[in-house]
Amino acid sequence: MAPSEKNIGIVWFRQDLRLADNPALIEACRECDAIIPLFIADPMEQSVSELGEASCVWLHHSLSDLQESLRAKNSELYLAKGESLAVLQSLIEKTGANRLFWNRCYDPKTIARDTEIKQTLSHCQPRTFNGLLLQEPWQNLKGDGTPYRVYTPYWRAAAAKFHESPDLLKPGKAPRTIPALDKKTRAKLKNMSAVSALELLPEKDWHNALIDYWSIGEAAAMKQLKRFLKNAVSDYGDARNLPAVEGTSLMSPHLHFGEISPRQILSALTKEHSIQSLPDDETTFAKEIVWREFAYSLLYHFPHMPNEPLDNRFASFPWRKKTEAHLKAWQQGRTGVPIIDAGMRQLYATGWMHNRVRMIVGSYLVKNLLIPWQAGEQWFRDTLVDADIASNSMGWQWVAGCGADAAPFFRVFNPVLQGEKFDKNGDYVTQWIPELAGVNPKFIHKPWELDEQSRQSLEYPEPLVDLKVTRQQALDAFSTIKGTK
Repeated sequence: MAPSEKNIGIVWFRQDLRLADNPALIEACRECDAIIPLFIADPMEQSVSELGEASCVWLHHSLSDLQESLRAKNSELYLAKGESLAVLQSLIEKTGANRLFWNRCYDPKTIARDTEIKQTLSHCQPRTFNGLLLQEPWQNLKGDGTPYRVYTPYWRAAAAKFHESPDLLKPGKAPRTIPALDKKTRAKLKNMSAVSALELLPEKDWHNALIDYWSIGEAAAMKQLKRFLKNAVSDYGDARNLPAVEGTSLMSPHLHFGEISPRQILSALTKEHSIQSLPDDETTFAKEIVWREFAYSLLYHFPHMPNEPLDNRFASFPWRKKTEAHLKAWQQGRTGVPIIDAGMRQLYATGWMHNRVRMIVGSYLVKNLLIPWQAGEQWFRDTLVDADIASNSMGWQWVAGCGADAAPFFRVFNPVLQGEKFDKNGDYVTQWIPELAGVNPKFIHKPWELDEQSRQSLEYPEPLVDLKVTRQQALDAFSTIKGTK
C-alpha cells in the first residue's frame, strides 16, 4: 500500500445491530482510517435474512436505533436493498473501500454466500469474526470430534470451558470513536441513509400496536437485561413456566437481532459467581442462553434441520391430509382450547409467545391436529419478532419428537392439564381471550364442560377436535414408524 493510501473499511452489519461487543466493528476501528457501516436487506430464502412481517417491523426500529447510535459518534449507517455481493461491489467501486469486516452467521445458505463473497472480494482482505455466539459451532464437540445431539453434555462441556477461561465471557467495549468518512465520500452516499427506503414496515398499520409492547435497540436490550437480573432471575426456575407472570427475560428478540450478545448476558450474570457455581435459578437461565448455542451447533452440523427431521423415521410419518381449515383455526386462535387460543392471540398481538405456551400450542398442532411441524415453524417464522432460524426449527423438531434431544412423540401435552398447572386461575387466558372473563376458574381451561346455557352465552368456539380421541390417533400414527430406522 502506498504511504498516502488510506484504509477505508466496510463494516457489514447483519445479526449484530449494536456497537458494544461487536468484534467486526471494534477491529475495523483499530485498523482503518475511515469506516462505512452498512446494512443490506437481502431476503435470501431459508437464511437469517429471510424475515417474516413481525421481524421486519422489529428490524426497522432496530436499524433506526443503530442509526442514532452511530450518528452520536459522528458516523452514519448506510442501507441498501439487493443481492449482497452486488451491493458490496457497487459500494467498493463508489467509495474506494479496500477493507471488509463482518460477524459470521451460521445457516447453510448464508455460509455459502459469504464464502463466495470472500473469494470474489479477496482484494479487500475480508475479515470475519464471531459476534453471534459464545463459541463457534465447531468448538464444542464430543471427544471423537462429532457434534453433540444431547444437550446436557453439551452444556457441561461449555460451562467447564467458561469456568476454566472466564475471559471468554468478557465482552468488548464499544469503540470510543468511529473513524469518519471525508465529506466527498459522504456526499456520494447521501441517498443511502434512510431506513424507510428499505420498506420494512407493512402497508397495514397493525404493527403500531405490536411495537407498543416493546422497547427496541441496544440501550433497551441492556436495560431489559438489568431489570430481569435485578427483579426476576432469582425466581426464574419456577416463574418462567407461568405465562401470566413476567418471569422470563424477554431477551430473545434482542439476541436474535444482535442488539445484545450472549457474552454480555453471561458476563452480567456471572459478576459474583463463576458459571459453575451460580445459584440454581441463575444456572437455569444460563442454560437457556447456552441452549441457543446448541441450536446453532445443530444447524451448522445438520444444515437440513429447518426443513427435514433429524430423526429420519419421521420422513414417512402419516400426517393428516386436508388440514387447511384446522391450520387456519390454530393460526387465528379459534381452536376452542383456551390456553392454545390465548397463546396464538398473544403471538399475533405482540409478535412473541411465552415459551411454555409455545410448547403447548406446538404439541397441539403436531399431535392433536396431526399437521406437519414445518407448517408451525413457517407460521412462527412469519409472526415472531424473535424468529431465529436455528432456535425456531430446533424448537419445532423438539416438540414434534423428531429432533436432537427432543421430547418423545408419545408425550402428548394435554392443554387442559397444562393450563390448570401453569395458569391456575386463568389470568393468562382471560388476558388474551376476554370473552372468557367471568368464567369459573374450574372451567376456564375446559369451557365445554359448562352447562349448556352458560356455553351458549359465550362467544367462544366449541373445541375443534376431541383431545382424547386425537391423542390416541397421534399414538396410532407414531406406531407406524417407531420401529423403523
